[in-house]
Amino acid sequence: MYVAVIPNRTSPPAILLRESYRVGRQVKSRPLANLSAWPPAQIEALRTVLRGAPVGAPLAEAFTIVRTRPHGQVAAVLGTLRRLGIDRLLGAQRSRPRALCVAMLVARILQPRSKLATARALGAETLASSLGEVLGVAEATADDLYAARDWLLPRQARIEAALARRHLAEGTLVLYDVTATYFEGRTCPLARHGHDRGGQRGTLQIVFGLLTNAAGCPVAVEVFAGNTGDPRTLAPQVQKVRQRFGLQHVVWVGDRGVLTDARLRADLQPTGLDWITALRAPAIRQLVQAGALHLSLFDERDLAEITAPEYPDERLIVCRNPLLAQERARKREELLQATEQELAPIAAATRRARQPLRGQDQIGLRVGKVLGRFKVAKHFRLTITDTAFAYERDAARIAAEAALDGIYVIRTNVPAERLGPDATVHAYKGLSHVERAFRSYKTVDLKVRPIHHRLADRVRAHVFLCLLAYYVEWHMRKALAPLLFDDEEPAAGEARRASVVRPAQRSPRAQRKAATQRTEDGTPVHSFQTLLEDLATVAKNRVQPKDGGTAPFDMITTPSLLQQRAFDLLGISPSL
Repeated sequence: MYVAVIPNRTSPPAILLRESYRVGRQVKSRPLANLSAWPPAQIEALRTVLRGAPVGAPLAEAFTIVRTRPHGQVAAVLGTLRRLGIDRLLGAQRSRPRALCVAMLVARILQPRSKLATARALGAETLASSLGEVLGVAEATADDLYAARDWLLPRQARIEAALARRHLAEGTLVLYDVTATYFEGRTCPLARHGHDRGGQRGTLQIVFGLLTNAAGCPVAVEVFAGNTGDPRTLAPQVQKVRQRFGLQHVVWVGDRGVLTDARLRADLQPTGLDWITALRAPAIRQLVQAGALHLSLFDERDLAEITAPEYPDERLIVCRNPLLAQERARKREELLQATEQELAPIAAATRRARQPLRGQDQIGLRVGKVLGRFKVAKHFRLTITDTAFAYERDAARIAAEAALDGIYVIRTNVPAERLGPDATVHAYKGLSHVERAFRSYKTVDLKVRPIHHRLADRVRAHVFLCLLAYYVEWHMRKALAPLLFDDEEPAAGEARRASVVRPAQRSPRAQRKAATQRTEDGTPVHSFQTLLEDLATVAKNRVQPKDGGTAPFDMITTPSLLQQRAFDLLGISPSL
């Protein structure tokens, strides 16, 4: 490149930045920019740079960086969101509510926080990121964000139907599971006391069910009152898939707590839908007692298909995982020992000489607290009187339970010619994708809680926005897998597993990444969050020329090799 002066008869000469290039033996040139408006000192400084000479103080003093904002992480998430067309799913036309929803979605991935904190981070006076400026919502308030959520919720059904058209089809697997999260406040009608899953006893909670495809890509979510049992959430999901998504022949995959006998009879069998679930421990024990399941099946193999009169027109696939058996035995022994350590002081208190513990009710109360904490009361024989307390392990019951350690039974009505035993077990294990989504939802990335909303629709909109955020994150993780600890070749890991019953194996490449903490090209391996933090060092700088005649302009710092690789994998440019 060089600076050319083009004479102009009656006007000042034109100052052009030109580039030379060769076509065959001919040398040609083309203009890149018109520098006629630049002051002479600035043009001369550019000539100095193009000659490769040291820049020196004059050029350095000609510009001032007014502001620097983290930008690379915004470009990565927002660029992926636009590439996936999520902004167009929210609304076909550009609008302020759509821009605000996009801003909240991106902010949920980058740094989850309250609406007030999000609004402040979008503000032009902060240096949190370039997000507010890029989307034109830098002056948004918390009330604006709440209003945008109210605008979003009526569009949920249409957006989920569009996602279903992308990721579901007739005959495919539909993974469904339910979780709960605790709630802050007491005024929302959805907040109720229910089955505690998060260790926050005594707090109100909400329940929500997540529906994904076989690979774990999220498609739909629905919020229920906190006292809703898991099985009761199934019927609305079946209706959603059949009526809203227009799918009549899918295979539902759910755990034993959702696809119960009652739900199978009431919700799935009348509609002719196929399903895959598992039996509970008491049902497995009944199969053993009835002689339908012989433990000798596992002498030489870890998977077998059986039938039982109690389950007509169904297939039962029995699996035994020896590693799971060892883990259950270890946990049971630890719980038994912990229970005995707590029961021993109670027994000693009944025998002490001074103020001994007396009264069958008082002794039983203290014993009940211990048994309720460790949940192994069935493995002890207790003797409680007004003056004494004794306990011992029930060896027969412990042995009976230990015999079933590591054994689980997959139950399905899908014919074997459509889905073989191995494929059926693999499909059921796919529920781990939904569990991974719940972890991302609640703790790892998106942090759906704490939830402070008072209105039921605002809670629903909040959970739905987290679904869209996870949808974007899910696709980002797939694309960025070569730079993350995530396994980029799951099929290679699956091929290394000797049996579908055995624990999943990571691919050789993923194992090398974990061992060396380096990628194939020698760059450091990242987690998803640390990679976003690294991308945040790609800054958007507002540069102000000191000559007073040139308008300020934005300049993005040059990405490092790792950062450029990330942008290439995502298929986006840092210049939004």
